[in-house]
Amino acid sequence: MTADNAEPSARRHATASVDELFRDSAPVRSAGDLAMDGVFDDDEVQEFLTDLSELRRADVA
Repeated sequence: MTADNAEPSARRHATASVDELFRDSAPVRSAGDLAMDGVFDDDEVQEFLTDLSELRRADVA
């Protein structure tokens, strides 16, 4: 049997919907929620939050 003749169910991987993946996740309330320890240096997180705040204010003006 070749890969072309394989049963489709044998090639499928288990998949989950977006709702299933994020079922127990809390909603993002602020950009600070996206900052995880160890991913960025403290200075990088603060720079990101400052830039984000400036962009938001620029859109309001």
